[in-house]
Amino acid sequence: MLRHLPENYTAIVTGAGGGIGHAMIDTLLDDPRLGRLHAVSRNTIERDDPRLRSVRADITDERGLDALTQSLAGEPVHLVFNAIGTLHDEARGIQPEKRLEDLSFDALVHLFHVNAATPIMLIKALSPSLKGSHPALVASLSARVGSIGDNGLGGWYAYRASKAAHNMLLHTAAVELKRLNRQAIVLSLHPGTTDTGLSEPFQARVPEGKLFTPQFVAERLIAVMDERTIEDSGSFWDWAGQPIAW
Repeated sequence: MLRHLPENYTAIVTGAGGGIGHAMIDTLLDDPRLGRLHAVSRNTIERDDPRLRSVRADITDERGLDALTQSLAGEPVHLVFNAIGTLHDEARGIQPEKRLEDLSFDALVHLFHVNAATPIMLIKALSPSLKGSHPALVASLSARVGSIGDNGLGGWYAYRASKAAHNMLLHTAAVELKRLNRQAIVLSLHPGTTDTGLSEPFQARVPEGKLFTPQFVAERLIAVMDERTIEDSGSFWDWAGQPIAW
């Protein structure tokens, strides 16, 4: 799998403590071609595998990003998979908005910070390890509701807009990284509705057969990444390998 990457490739998974991030770690550790895996989370990630390095860091701020870059010590990175994102936050009183009256500055700022600013700041922090002539694949979780062209239902203002911003920021980064590393591929990925804490309050509305396990999603997203070429850099794909309209 991940034929674009070399033998003994170095990978980073952020949001490693969440459902999809956790499953992605397990899937990558099953790959005998993996050289080293940096699992980034607020909590220690434990696996009985010498290739895994747990990085305790909150990368939604500069200190966490500094901790990650220090752990890399300048080594080239071949795969970055970002699984950090938020939809609701009980402690902050944030829920998806159903109408304009539900909008708040606090929710908009928080979701834009986590869903849009954090992924692009991650790429900025890792850019010295992505530059060069080595194969590099950067993938970050987006959401179909972030598609402006696909929005026929409305609602969920902050989440939709933050994911649309995420997509623009990654597309823009893809343009620059193409100049810095001709083998770089940058992708926005929609995982489908996954059985995690993010979707739990809304699972009753999910059609039968459309609520996926994290392990299924991790395997499908790797397959989708494996099918992409340099010409696909800066594009938006779903778990089934279908392109999504901006």
